[in-house]
Amino acid sequence: MPRHRERVRLESGLRLDLNILRREGFVVPGKSTVPRNIVWRDAASGDLIAFGSIHSDAEWPEEGGSLHITLGTLRQNIRLQAVPRHFGGHQWYFVCPFTSKLCSVLWLLPGIEKFGSREAWGRHVAYSSQFATAHDRAIFSAHHIHYRLGAKGRIAMDDPLPPKPKGMHCRTYDKLAARGDRYKNIAANCFFEKVVWLSNRLLKMR
Repeated sequence: MPRHRERVRLESGLRLDLNILRREGFVVPGKSTVPRNIVWRDAASGDLIAFGSIHSDAEWPEEGGSLHITLGTLRQNIRLQAVPRHFGGHQWYFVCPFTSKLCSVLWLLPGIEKFGSREAWGRHVAYSSQFATAHDRAIFSAHHIHYRLGAKGRIAMDDPLPPKPKGMHCRTYDKLAARGDRYKNIAANCFFEKVVWLSNRLLKMR
């Protein structure tokens, strides 16, 4: 059974994932980027939730950088910091505007005026997975993979996986496809178990 929800669901807000922003060219180490549009869509339906504009300055790893986001009336500059790796290069992080700690993901929650880290909200927030059933989590994860690969609109569980996006490695695509099949199998098994449970319950009530 889902838990009673007393905390704010993180997924009800908007998410900025620095690794995804780098992969999609919003943040490019060693360069400054021009403003580009960014959109947020509902993971289950694909419906548009919000859209804005992002550009970044990450030219000098030693000095850090910044991410500039415009979203409606929100204008926020988020510090970026590069941490040297042991085997060369740098790993880039956000600097949380609230805690000043390094993180890879920031959230903009309803009623809050700027993005902050999960840690900044403490026990006032929780992930959807902490409330959802195994069936819900499997469907959400399967849909998320479809949208990551470029799917649009509503998705049915028997829809085929979108073709490999241009620039994505075949190994990455194959891993996502395998994960998607696993999530669909979990969802199907959970649904079957629920049907069996309901059938047995009805038989007992006769």
